Parts: sequence; structure tokens; C-alpha cells
Amino acid sequence: MKEFCDQLKENEYTTKLSVSICYGLISSVAMNFFWQPGHIYASGITGLAQIVNTLLDKFLDWKISVAWLLLLLNIPLFFIAWKNISHKFTIFTIISVSLSSLFIQIMPETTLSGDPIICAIFGGAVNGFGVGFALKNNISSGGLDILTITIRKMTGKSVGSVAIYFNAFIIIAAGALFGWPYAFYSAMSIFVSGKVTDAVYTKQQKMQVMIVTKNPNQVVDCIQTRLRRGITIIHGAEGAFTHGGQTILLTVITRYEMHSLAAAMKESDPKAFVSISDNVKILGNFYDPGM
Repeated sequence: MKEFCDQLKENEYTTKLSVSICYGLISSVAMNFFWQPGHIYASGITGLAQIVNTLLDKFLDWKISVAWLLLLLNIPLFFIAWKNISHKFTIFTIISVSLSSLFIQIMPETTLSGDPIICAIFGGAVNGFGVGFALKNNISSGGLDILTITIRKMTGKSVGSVAIYFNAFIIIAAGALFGWPYAFYSAMSIFVSGKVTDAVYTKQQKMQVMIVTKNPNQVVDCIQTRLRRGITIIHGAEGAFTHGGQTILLTVITRYEMHSLAAAMKESDPKAFVSISDNVKILGNFYDPGM
């Protein structure tokens, strides 16, 4: 059993390292192929690194690359994550941020288009895919992710206003440094990045599942073996056609868990009726495995 657990851990670490490398490459493409050539600012700490880079170059004639600034600005956040989240989370966050900074540094800046709208849209889409892919595999891209997770752990609430205010500052800075049209281009890129992230990272999308079955015990056992989800059992339901006895099971899962639910139903009761409502809003306690 110990050998099996060690093997699982080794596979998990190998996967996380591979995802960190992929994220680093994707983020460097977004930065060096679209954002920097188009004077588009990213969201979060990456955008702050771009602002500091521009200000140092413009007013002090200091040449410090965005890659190094991105790593330096994340260092205080690493200490926050180490203290308030988890050591494993922090280690893999350091790896992903370091690889991202490395690839941004070594990948040559290439102008694929001089159109800032194209740079904003494609830069946002590429970066959003990278962030969503990283989050889907329980890897953080650092920056505001750390602050958001820390606040959520301390208060139990997701504080989206932190990102909103911070990105508003980024947009205003883009307008002040490059002209107000670039503020709108940066806002467009941040919006596209967020939408693509949401499309790729499906763990935050909640779905309500209603199961009508004649084998409730088998279904409940199988679902709870594959998924860590509470289930409400309603006895005494009756089918209108056969007037046979049925049991209704209610639970909420994430879109990411759809495959596991389908496998559980196929194994426990393939003839059960399953109804799924998409994007439901949850009030109260809902288990979130975190990262």
C-alpha cells in the first residue's frame, strides 16, 4: 500500500512539473508575441511588472526585464502562501512562476502583428488558456491567485473585488503611459483572458444533479467513492407510468467532475434517470478541494 501511495505521489509531482513547464511556455508566448509588441498590459502581478518596467525605463533609464520584475514582485507573495496556504502549493507556485519568468527572459520578443486589437485579443486568449490549464491541474500562476486564496481561507469568502480594483489600476496606468486607446486594449485583453480561463478551468462551474433510481444505496456508495460530495435522499417517489417506487437523489458537483459522475452512474445503475442543471448558484457550505 505504501508503494502504491508513493507511486501516486510521484505521478502527481511529475504531472504538476509538466503543467508548470507548459504554463511557462504559454505565458511567455502571450507576453513576447502579443502583449509587449502591442503595448498591452496584462492583469495582476504580470501587468504590474510591465508597468514598473516601463516606468523605470522611461524615467530612470533602468533596463530591468519584465521577467525579472515578475519574479521579484512574486517573492513577498510566496512567503504569504507558505504561511497561510500550504508548503506544497507554495513550492509548485514558485516553480511555475520561475519557469514563466525564465521562458519570458529567453524567448525573443517577436512582432506578429502591429495591430493592438489583435495583440490584445490573441494575447488574452493565449494567456487565459495557460492560466486555465494550470488551475485545472491544481497549479497556481502566482500573483493575485495567492491573495485571493489566502483571503478565501481566512474569511470563507471569494473576494473578487481585489482583482477588480487591481486590474482597474493596470488599465488606468496603460492609458496614462501609452494613451487612452491602450487602456481599452488592455481592458479587452484582460476580459478575453478571464473568459478563456473560465472556459478551460471548469472546477468553479457548479451543476445540480437529480438522480431518479431504484438502487439508491449502490448509487450513493459509488458516487461517494469517486466524488467527495454530499447527497440528499428523497424516499417515496413514484413513477407516473409504472407507478413503481423510486428514490430521488440530489447533489451538486462541478463541471470538472462530470466524467467521474457518468462513470459512477454507469457502474451503479445504468438505467437511472439523471437530470443536470448547469451553472447553479450555491449559498452555504460547498466542499472545495482547493489546490
